Amino acid sequence: MNKLTGKVAYVTGSGRGIGRAVALKLAREGAKIVVNDLDQEPAEEVVAAIKATGGEAIAVAGSVTDADFADRFINAGIEAFGGVDIIVNNAGYTWDALVHKMNDEQFDAMIDVHLKAPFRIIRAASGYIREHAQKEADAGREVFRKIVNISSIAGTGGNAGQINYSTAKSGVLGMTKTMAKEWGRFKVNVNCVAFGFIQTRLTEATNVKKTIVVEGNEVGIGIPEKLVAGMEMMIPLGRAGTPEEAADGVYLFCAPESNYVSGQTLVVGGGLTI
Repeated sequence: MNKLTGKVAYVTGSGRGIGRAVALKLAREGAKIVVNDLDQEPAEEVVAAIKATGGEAIAVAGSVTDADFADRFINAGIEAFGGVDIIVNNAGYTWDALVHKMNDEQFDAMIDVHLKAPFRIIRAASGYIREHAQKEADAGREVFRKIVNISSIAGTGGNAGQINYSTAKSGVLGMTKTMAKEWGRFKVNVNCVAFGFIQTRLTEATNVKKTIVVEGNEVGIGIPEKLVAGMEMMIPLGRAGTPEEAADGVYLFCAPESNYVSGQTLVVGGGLTI
């Protein structure tokens, strides 16, 4: 039996990149997955990949910043699979500018997607978790649940040009520590993974200007090749991480071996910590 057999895991932003790798990793370990992406197609592709290997998954497309998303996301998983065991708050993107060029919309967008959305999702799951934790305690059973919030070394150490992103990701650290204290009595392990330089479409080495549209806003993606080379020279392991390596870090906090670990931040950055 795999270590997550019978568990129900909710992973935001899991149609692409790191989130996709997390969803596939947890599914391989036996979890039933609630997949989310802004767009239906990539979400359904991940569901199909999970089902092709004998797993179970559903797709809940939409923006995590929508006011009704959190309830819709959690309720869909409960209806389909009957539980809430693991939540990975992964969805997000960057929208960079130096402070004197950044407008309020850019700042608020990062707070909304990286900080407010995880808060809403945790709140939406609170009714189920509190009710079932009490029933389990009354029956003398100790059942652990997991919340893994995603931060960044931009949140632990700051990063020029990312005052919005860094502020939001720093806030995730406080959210994690607070929820670990608030929900410890419900046997919920709340931890955080802070990523370093991970290879995704957002961090692709390119000298060509590329953009994506997120909720009607054109956002730049990719990093100039010379800058990528310089960043990799700073990493003790000498290279960027893969989405699969990033997912392995998340899995550590989802596995039963972390049942007595809570309120912690793990940096997955190849030795680069700030």
